[in-house]
Amino acid sequence: MRLRQLPSSFDDSGAASARQHLACFVVDGRVALDAGSLAMAATAEERGAIRDVIVTHAHIDHIATLPLFIDDLFTSLERPVQVHALPEVLAVLESDVFNDRVYPRFQLMKNDHGPVLQFVPLRPGVPTAIAHLTVTAARVHHAVPTAGLLLDDGKSAVGYSSDTTATDAFWALLKSAPRLKGVLLESAFPDALADLARKAGHLTPQSFGAEREKLGRPVPVWAVNVKPLFLAEVLRELERLGIPRLAPGAVLEF
Repeated sequence: MRLRQLPSSFDDSGAASARQHLACFVVDGRVALDAGSLAMAATAEERGAIRDVIVTHAHIDHIATLPLFIDDLFTSLERPVQVHALPEVLAVLESDVFNDRVYPRFQLMKNDHGPVLQFVPLRPGVPTAIAHLTVTAARVHHAVPTAGLLLDDGKSAVGYSSDTTATDAFWALLKSAPRLKGVLLESAFPDALADLARKAGHLTPQSFGAEREKLGRPVPVWAVNVKPLFLAEVLRELERLGIPRLAPGAVLEF
């Protein structure tokens, strides 16, 4: 399994910067996890191949460019883009995003080949075939309905927490995965803002460490979804704890 974190901010030369405002990962060039920077940072090859997007929750940093991604592909799609998410998340996308006010109702539209967008419910605890992967969702603890994910390609498996504070169902799911090779776990705020992080449904480096221990076995865990405003402080705290951060543009292979 090959996983690439798409960048979402760029320096004056056009190179990806360390700041990560938007969440998006591409698995094996075919499946997107969240769509924060999908339309702006996917390669042409990835845009041509990705027809499955798994949305963990409806906050803007995880869905920002999803409408633009479909818009860019509208006339060329020979099969619809399928957006997989919890039913509550799909309801938000339909009522608040693809609503003919913020953006067109692509879910009701067709091109010369047929429908361009389909919403597909993702049921927690139910292994679901998405492209070449088996994906299982577990509810995590965030400010809005959010799914953590286990992705398995038959040879290796990876966990992605999305945004969460302390949670248990996600770790129970990962503990049941014999092929687990790595975990992406959020660490949004610095330890000095632990109370705010908890109230907002996020982790800090210290609580990241406590969550990591719930796995109960030595599997690599990378920090993701660090808020740009606190990047330097969070990186210092992660380094002190020996926790690696997955940099924008980085690729993991399992």
